[in-house]
Amino acid sequence: MPSEDRILRNQLIPFLRGEGAHANFASAVKDFPSEHYGTRPDGCPHSAWELVEHIRFTLHDLIDFCTNPNYSEAEWPADYWPKLPAPPTSEAWRDSLSAIQHDIEAFERLVGDPTSNLYAEIPWGQGQTLLREVLLAGDHTSYHTGQLVLIRQLLGIWK
Repeated sequence: MPSEDRILRNQLIPFLRGEGAHANFASAVKDFPSEHYGTRPDGCPHSAWELVEHIRFTLHDLIDFCTNPNYSEAEWPADYWPKLPAPPTSEAWRDSLSAIQHDIEAFERLVGDPTSNLYAEIPWGQGQTLLREVLLAGDHTSYHTGQLVLIRQLLGIWK
């Protein structure tokens, strides 16, 4: 593998983790008070639960698209957002966080695998590449992580 390819892969992994110049997903949800999972602060269209579930679903959808030749596209926006602003249980919150971590790790393994071609079109896609989907996953998660931080700030629970 050319050294430039390894350099890119080594930079994509911390990008997926949200490491850099801003808060990452793990810090945005750490010790989030359960009584506020479903709170929509004034002016915010989503609760923390809605954002977490949206991130979870989207990451899973993206990794599935990258790896599953039988991928079936979900319906936008109905399938990408939860129906209710609060999780049914605290366990559902924890399960969602765990699923997000699992899918980030799946992307990391895919990116770290030197046999994964970052530049080839995904055969069942419409011109997308693994590199494009990794960038989309990192960018999307980062965007909504910023919204989670804003919710914490508005609720007065950001450290």
